Amino acid sequence: MNTELTYDYHEKTKIEAINNNRAIIQETAKGLIEGIKSGALVEQECPVTHRFSDGIYLREIFMPKDTRIIGKIHATEHFNVVLTGRCTVITAEGITEITAPHTFISKAGVQKVVVVHEDCQWQTLHVTNKTDLVEIEKDVIVEDYDQLLVDGLLDNIKGLGL
Repeated sequence: MNTELTYDYHEKTKIEAINNNRAIIQETAKGLIEGIKSGALVEQECPVTHRFSDGIYLREIFMPKDTRIIGKIHATEHFNVVLTGRCTVITAEGITEITAPHTFISKAGVQKVVVVHEDCQWQTLHVTNKTDLVEIEKDVIVEDYDQLLVDGLLDNIKGLGL
């Protein structure tokens, strides 16, 4: 039996581009944090409201015009609802301009950079029965892509019953 190892060159190129874009987003985040710490940049206040219902956690943030937001890496798929405003969203997979009202799904592993052109009211909805914000963040946020990979492997192992 002749077996050959093959791969889709375009898919490999896409994965390499996504990984490169992830690195750029993380370096941008580090640069913004360093700028705030040094006093070169001013941290913008973005009020957040938390709401809970049966099995749902809704997080709502107000982002003023001309703000740049570096989101966290999400471990879970979830809804995003842009209620008001206009912004540009940059992820490892590309750049999208969003004008409210707009609803979309973020896949697990996505980190967003948001450039706000008009004041935005943005909601994310997460499946959970928890109401403790620290516990919720442990479930829906990862510190880096390595943690996301490890968590995914552990979930796969648990799924196999090992």
